[in-house]
Amino acid sequence: MIIGTPLSHNATKILLLGSGELGKEFTIEALRLGLEVIAVDSYQNAPAQQVAQRFYVIDMKNGEQIRDIVYREKPDFIVPEIEAIDTLMLLELEKEGFNVVPSAKATNYTMNRIGIRRLAAEDLGLKTSAYRFARDIETYKKEVKEIGLPVVVKPVMSSSGKGQSIVRKEEDIERAWYYAQENARGRGGEVIIEEFINFDFEITLLTVRTKNQGTLFCEPIGHVQVEGDYWESWQPQPMSPIALEKAKEIAKKITDALGGYGIFGCELFVKGDEVWFNEISPRPHDTGMVTMITQNMSEFEIHLRAILGLPIDIKMLVPAGASHCFHASDWGVAPRYEGLEKALSIPDTKIRIFGKPTTRPKRRMGVALASGDNVKEAREKAKAAAEAIKIVL
Repeated sequence: MIIGTPLSHNATKILLLGSGELGKEFTIEALRLGLEVIAVDSYQNAPAQQVAQRFYVIDMKNGEQIRDIVYREKPDFIVPEIEAIDTLMLLELEKEGFNVVPSAKATNYTMNRIGIRRLAAEDLGLKTSAYRFARDIETYKKEVKEIGLPVVVKPVMSSSGKGQSIVRKEEDIERAWYYAQENARGRGGEVIIEEFINFDFEITLLTVRTKNQGTLFCEPIGHVQVEGDYWESWQPQPMSPIALEKAKEIAKKITDALGGYGIFGCELFVKGDEVWFNEISPRPHDTGMVTMITQNMSEFEIHLRAILGLPIDIKMLVPAGASHCFHASDWGVAPRYEGLEKALSIPDTKIRIFGKPTTRPKRRMGVALASGDNVKEAREKAKAAAEAIKIVL
């Protein structure tokens, strides 16, 4: 791998599609290795745009706008950071010779829950919850009754828990349909109805496809979601050796099918020694922010190295670590943050403020990280640090 000089004729360029908090950390890693990063998002001054050499603001679902920027910049790598983009255009650009990370197939499949679920369950034979799809409310109600309550309802085009509901009572069935419609990303109003698995815990298994080292894994990450959105995570998640081996087998099968090089966040349900595939993201995962305090290489550095074909050696630096988000309570512009002294007085903690220019209720604005001798201690520290931060509007 040869890397040129940023802002020069021989620069090694990354076009980052999506410029949120994950993209910001990835950009910082890329800058450390002397790459040039062009950050694209649907609003100005997104977190990664604040650190990239250059940025654009476009409609991320407009494929022609993406194509215009790609041909203007001619990047060495196109790195999607979000699902809410025109993935069909990425397929076209890959055919035209551009390098989409980890692959255009992966971004296209994982944006659409129909494609990824059918790939996992029907093509690869992976163990998943029972599921149905519905395009209209009458079919939806029929399929809910077929599976039986409780069920999980999600838009087929979404990510990070947007539009997701657990329906436990009949009176909530219709509400979940409209909630999914209102919070869908991309095109289409179809929903997926999934059997509710009464699992012991859910994990993210960060799975790395490399050019020269095969498939690598980080230690499993446990996490808590609130209304389908990541709230806190910890590493390692204790689990049986049998379950961990099954998790790795599932993650390898699905990532091999998607192809390309980079890190994937494979979400799995675990009950005893049984493991079910849930979802996968072909990029760093929000729950994986905990790796910024637990590992010698964060998920962002790992992703970059895998893309560039550089050596990767993953080690835990601490017995356990945790992350805990802090959120905005209302709509606002240019928020201020207080309580940093109190938060950072807790031993072995770090704070990451994402720098988002605007707030809305429950918007994730930053994360507290903590290490400890065990998961319980790390989680308690991270929670206390997060709660010490006050967002002033």
